[in-house]
Amino acid sequence: MGRYSRLREIRRMDPERDYERIHKLISQYEFPWDYNQGIGVAFLRDYGVPRISRLLDHTQEFERAGQKRYDDTVLFAFEMTEDGFDSERGRAAARHLNRVHGRYDIANEDFRYVLATTVVGPKRWIDAYGWRPLCANETQALALVGHKMGLLMGIRDVPRSYADFEKLMDDYEREMFAYDPANRRVVTATFRVIASWYPGPLRPLVARFSLAVLDEPLLRALGYRPQPRWVQSLSVRALRARSAFVRLLPPRPNRRPRLPEPRTYPFGYTLDDLGPHWAHGRPLRPLPDETQG
Repeated sequence: MGRYSRLREIRRMDPERDYERIHKLISQYEFPWDYNQGIGVAFLRDYGVPRISRLLDHTQEFERAGQKRYDDTVLFAFEMTEDGFDSERGRAAARHLNRVHGRYDIANEDFRYVLATTVVGPKRWIDAYGWRPLCANETQALALVGHKMGLLMGIRDVPRSYADFEKLMDDYEREMFAYDPANRRVVTATFRVIASWYPGPLRPLVARFSLAVLDEPLLRALGYRPQPRWVQSLSVRALRARSAFVRLLPPRPNRRPRLPEPRTYPFGYTLDDLGPHWAHGRPLRPLPDETQG
């Protein structure tokens, strides 16, 4: 298999039909590290909106169990997509996720925004720092995965195209980004989780690097100043050097998909392990398509 063999395969696919397969190729084979970085930046963007960060701050989930909260978010998405959205595994994960969200009064526009960041974040990161940019079929597949996930979560007026997701996200941020102390508290708790993955002496560098790749409007909303230009330049050069190196490597073998490795569950997990403990006693709600007819 050549370095661009999967790209040629993806270009022959129909994203309207094959979007789940294309998404798996993106996230588990072609760009597993970059996709996760894009999702990570998407999480941080959510904290730039006071209405969202105040809710997260109120729950204290990141303060009390930040690593679990991070792992559970990744694993919910994995469980919904791994066997397909319409599989029993995927639908069970969606029901459980909706049970967790059902406790809170979350505006539909906030749900739409958070969903948009998970579509736009990976696309923008991969195009900037991946070993190649996404092709049109990959971009549309990301949008259709977001669309399907939104439908299962009961979100209204979910976009179907990447352009619409991008416009939704950018328009929302122009209106809603603002500094609030809750923003800073939640993002600081998240940075503590990220820094804990690295040896102690590297943690200050990790924090600087994390801030250096964020745009100025988001930094202002989080209560941080932009990093010095030399730090920003060094971070970008390091990421692009990595992408040049990865471009020279052979493709990931089909037998070795990059799967989540949650630190919270070193011995494995079940769906019931995901989410806050209080959610397990609440009744499951049917998915939107199970209430029709």
